[in-house]
Amino acid sequence: MKILIIEDEPALRDSIKTYLSGDGNICETAFDYHSAIGKVSLYRYDCILLDITLPNGNGLDILRYLKDQKFEDGILIISAKNSLDDRVTGLDLGADDYLTKPFHLSELKARVAAIVRRKSFRGNEKLVYQEIMIDLVGKDVKINDITLKLTPKEYALLIYFIANKGKVVSKNAIVEHLWGDSFDVADNFDFIYSHIKNLRKKIIDAGGKEYIQAAYGLGYKFGSNNS
Repeated sequence: MKILIIEDEPALRDSIKTYLSGDGNICETAFDYHSAIGKVSLYRYDCILLDITLPNGNGLDILRYLKDQKFEDGILIISAKNSLDDRVTGLDLGADDYLTKPFHLSELKARVAAIVRRKSFRGNEKLVYQEIMIDLVGKDVKINDITLKLTPKEYALLIYFIANKGKVVSKNAIVEHLWGDSFDVADNFDFIYSHIKNLRKKIIDAGGKEYIQAAYGLGYKFGSNNS
């Protein structure tokens, strides 16, 4: 998953980033209103962790901006404010969930995962595409009951492809989603090809179809003729 943490408390921001990154997620951060607006204007995220009280602005204004632009990023408000008005306002504006500080990081992770499942996979804990079965909670991938041993990046790449099945995704979009906007590829995408080649081989070796197709000059497309 690609996650943006908008939080002005450095210790909390860093602890959330460290904890969520431990599962292979790409975590980016913003510490005030202006840096947050800059991020959400340019990049899309599976989930945005949004503090309400920020230097130079209000988190609810960021939420309004996201909804005005019709962006579909998942949004989890994290705030020390525990009033009913704050909860209702955030949810009315389109937030997916609300978590009050202090909280356990394990609960935060579970809430983020639930939001992403609801937004991308209709709340299912299992994702099935043709002969591919993915346990989204256990992060287990099987093809015809054969377990695929995927690296974290290969797993994330497969999820990203299935979530965008039938669409051509550019190499830049893949890099941004799986490595973050700060990754410097220096116009060399050989490392993406390596990950895609390995994922394709593992799928085929387990009896799966050749779903990953190159769209020359554009990127890659995942799917079959009858998908």
